[in-house]
Amino acid sequence: MRIAVIDGQGGGIGKYIIERIRKAFGQEIEIIAIGTNSHATYSMLKAGANEGATGESALIYNLSRVDIILGPIGIAFPYGMLGEITPEMAKAFSLANIKKILLPLARENYLFAGIGDLPLPHMVDDLLELLAKEIQKRSGN
Repeated sequence: MRIAVIDGQGGGIGKYIIERIRKAFGQEIEIIAIGTNSHATYSMLKAGANEGATGESALIYNLSRVDIILGPIGIAFPYGMLGEITPEMAKAFSLANIKKILLPLARENYLFAGIGDLPLPHMVDDLLELLAKEIQKRSGN
């Protein structure tokens, strides 16, 4: 199983996701860290990603090389994550025919109904549950 964790700004959310994946699944999952900037990529590599790449081209290139994408919902919106997500990145992400598991972090004038106001650790718990179900489906168990 090969997954991409996408993050920007300081990479703190991606770092936290990767740390939790490593704790839950060990090394059985290959993780590619895709940062919108080099600091985010570096933070995710330090957290345990197998590989890392940075920027628009890296995101677009790697989307077809992973089974699942994880990250904050801002990666789906042009100019999301304080403008770090380009329209081309958002388009490639949206059109990628792979499973996406996103954290519903309310930012930049978006509010999400029906999900409550969970703290980040609880959101990541849910993300890991969904990831485990996807892994189980793909392994046929």
